[in-house]
Amino acid sequence: MSTLTVRQALAKSSLLNNDSAERDVQLLLLEVLDRPASFLFTWPDKELTDEQKKRFSQYLERRIGGEPVAYILGYQHFWSLKLFVGRSTLIPRADTELLVEKALGYLADGDYRVADLGTGTGAVALSLATERFSWQVDACDYQLDAVMLAKKNAKHLKLDNVSVHCGSWFEPLKGKYHMIVSNPPYIDPEDPHLSQGDLRFEPDSALISQGNGLDDIKEIISSARDYLHAGGWLLLEHGYDQASEVRYLFEKAGFSQIESCVDLGGNDRVTLACWS
Repeated sequence: MSTLTVRQALAKSSLLNNDSAERDVQLLLLEVLDRPASFLFTWPDKELTDEQKKRFSQYLERRIGGEPVAYILGYQHFWSLKLFVGRSTLIPRADTELLVEKALGYLADGDYRVADLGTGTGAVALSLATERFSWQVDACDYQLDAVMLAKKNAKHLKLDNVSVHCGSWFEPLKGKYHMIVSNPPYIDPEDPHLSQGDLRFEPDSALISQGNGLDDIKEIISSARDYLHAGGWLLLEHGYDQASEVRYLFEKAGFSQIESCVDLGGNDRVTLACWS
């Protein structure tokens, strides 16, 4: 088998036809080498072993085929956490960290109950529980595989202020909450992006909602009133072009202090409101 140095492996990014090619190859190579990022630039002429070359080649072929890096590696970094991921859940994205940031800004430390609907990997719920040990966080998902994955992440992170439940939206919940957060499916079934990039590999159930992508958001807003304390907050992630419609739905349902918040790309990504 021919030799392959770190420098030569990094040059394989030219084989990928996507905007994150260099970063993708770096992540795959770091996993194979089991070294920190600085190693790539400190030891560029280091030769990979035969086993490392084999693994790197396998990973690269999968990425060339379009498979998301997170599924190849089996994990994804989100907020301050390293989370196990699987094909049954959406891959946590940096834009969703806005949902965590805003939630932390509206409730301080205290004996609060918080619910995360459609938790997937548990990314949002576990990030909140990590930052607020005094909160009791209930995370829900109707996909059993997602529930098991979120429980695995919670156990790995040794968080005992999170409970993960199986059920659709509010179905497993009891009592009132001080805050409800959700990153629900919000992509229109006809959106052409569904056949592009990483979305091709992620589960439709975590991406698609009927009614121009708004049916699940409508259901959550309508039902949340029965589960929120007076003065409680509902925070929703949504599509870049859905903010005005989501604000209207909040207003129609009787919420107040309605606000949309901008993500890293400058798009309205989270809308929140108070139930009074």
